[in-house]
Amino acid sequence: MLSDLLSSLDKIRDAALGEIRGASSLREIEDLRVRRLGKKSELNAAMRGMAALSPDEKPVLGQRANETKETLTAAIAARKQALAEEEKRQRVAGEILDVTLPGDRPRRGRVHPLTRIIEEVERVFISMGFTVEEGPDIEDDYHNFEALNIPKDHPARDMHDTFYLPNDRLLRTHTSPVQIRTMRRHKPPLAVIAVGRVYRVDADQTHSPVFHQVEGFMVDTRITFGDLKGVLHHFLRQMFGKDVELRFRPSFFPFTEPSAEVDMKWTVTKEIDGARLDIDEWLEILGAGMIHPAVMESVGYDPSKYTGFAFGAGIERLAMLKYGIKDIRLFYENDVRFLEQF
Repeated sequence: MLSDLLSSLDKIRDAALGEIRGASSLREIEDLRVRRLGKKSELNAAMRGMAALSPDEKPVLGQRANETKETLTAAIAARKQALAEEEKRQRVAGEILDVTLPGDRPRRGRVHPLTRIIEEVERVFISMGFTVEEGPDIEDDYHNFEALNIPKDHPARDMHDTFYLPNDRLLRTHTSPVQIRTMRRHKPPLAVIAVGRVYRVDADQTHSPVFHQVEGFMVDTRITFGDLKGVLHHFLRQMFGKDVELRFRPSFFPFTEPSAEVDMKWTVTKEIDGARLDIDEWLEILGAGMIHPAVMESVGYDPSKYTGFAFGAGIERLAMLKYGIKDIRLFYENDVRFLEQF
């Protein structure tokens, strides 16, 4: 009985060693380990015959079984290591880098068209002696409305136009609060522009609830409407070319008096009776006027001594005209195909 069991262990060992030497993958060697050394292996089955042996024979069979298991375990580990090294060698061989191949050109970003316009606007006004000021996006009623001579019943204060926040705060509806803050900090003479985001409850093809404005103003002892016209003519000619024609139409703003809408002559292509024709039209470009005496008084300036002008223009409006963009929403969609055109 003992001799038969010992012979069976030798046959199991020899057969397993042959399979181990012939294993060609890590998965195959793992399957072999489970089959030869697992709970349902032939090795364990042979050990069950130990129950029929005498007390003197059991240690002999146990020793031979342990030696067989150790031999197979060592053989499996060695073959597994050899297979792992071979797979790694083959993988590395397939990943060799050919340094003579051309590299991938990195994708370059583009300056956003709104950033281009802002930088150009600032460059033009700085060249005329203006300084650039900034102010907070979250404002209070005083700086956004009251100090600008906007009465309590003015439509601009309505909920459908303004984003109101708790504690008498709101998202500024224009960059004009920067004018108030700057004039309260400094005495004339002043020549200032402020560029930044503004917020209004409005959204369609030509309007956005978040957009950008440039606010400009000049205050001194003898500032006239002629100075305003000269500054705006120079600004728009620098932006759109020397041949720009402007038109000033009377208008009304609570914070300027007199006030004007400024139009620019623009050539547009229209289809009339089946023919495409270039037609000159007047397009509104910005609002402007002489600073209202009530605004002067709100910041502590003597309106009998000082005069000044102010104007405001939409950055998106300038960009749409300069680049021929029809939909304001394109500025905020981050479509790379759109941005790469600039």
